[in-house]
Amino acid sequence: MNLGRIFTNGIVRENPLLMLMIGLCSALAVTTAVANGIGMGLSMTFVLLMSELVISAFKKLIPDSVRIPVFIIVIAAFTTVIDYMLKAYFPDLSKAMGVFIPLIVVNCIIMGRVEGFASKKSIPEVIADSLGMGLGYTWVLTGISLIREILGSGAVLGQPVLPESFKPILFFVMPPGGFFVFAVFISLNLLIKARLKPLEDEEERS
Repeated sequence: MNLGRIFTNGIVRENPLLMLMIGLCSALAVTTAVANGIGMGLSMTFVLLMSELVISAFKKLIPDSVRIPVFIIVIAAFTTVIDYMLKAYFPDLSKAMGVFIPLIVVNCIIMGRVEGFASKKSIPEVIADSLGMGLGYTWVLTGISLIREILGSGAVLGQPVLPESFKPILFFVMPPGGFFVFAVFISLNLLIKARLKPLEDEEERS
């Protein structure tokens, strides 16, 4: 498969949140602020990239009978690395995201890509896959966070962006607001995918 196609799959066609709809709990929980969305997205991307690289590099040495425990250990190791890095260099961000960083280890997105892709593909392919999936995850989290923070508090990254006369809509900082914005993103993604389908079909025919 073309590396460019693998990379773009995670952004739109197979976006882990909007199309596969996995890993939603932590995604919706941390998207009340843009900083949280970016932090969670980059943390997930790091763990996904490093885990896929290690599994792909050593896939022939991992017995099938213990592959799942090995995958979990690898993911847990890199999750611990990013958890301690955030605590050391970004303590406020680490505190804001709380338990959701350690819970990356059981995120369905990472386990799904490691089991379904990295354990069968080459290193160049897993790099394209992990970066695409990570970018797809990050842009969705950041976009949802941006809308929720602006409408819920009138600010972005703590800086006011709307007039003082604007009254924050508390609905958007509550869980129902997260589901509402997420539904809007799903609809937009399906629209984009529908617009791209004729181009993809023409490319396949050629």
